[in-house]
Amino acid sequence: MQAQPLIAVRDVPAASRWYQQVLGCQSGHGGNDYEQLIHGGRMVLQLHRWEAHGHAHMGNPDVRPYGNGVLLWFYTEDFDDAVERAAVISATVLEGPKENTNASHREIWLRDLDGYVVVIAGPYGDMGM
Repeated sequence: MQAQPLIAVRDVPAASRWYQQVLGCQSGHGGNDYEQLIHGGRMVLQLHRWEAHGHAHMGNPDVRPYGNGVLLWFYTEDFDDAVERAAVISATVLEGPKENTNASHREIWLRDLDGYVVVIAGPYGDMGM
């Protein structure tokens, strides 16, 4: 089994560019209503425009915060590069980069363009900053 999370966004192309930059991934679909983001040949995230296709269970775009209680958590081998990519686009940093001594790795907590919390974590045991 493999997780393929889907989040609802206001502007699929803008969200796609943000995630491609921060995660170092590529577009696997493209379009104004739906996108698949690919990293290492695997889909890591799907983006879907709120109003597209009439999905009944996407939630209400007027209710904030989006993803209340859900964190989009990504593991990366290139943590320092991910931090630099986030800095280049002036991504909103909520916390970090920091050492998480409980998990023995480094992480940075970001907020994406739609308000979702995105965490990028380095490899387990990667405590060198």
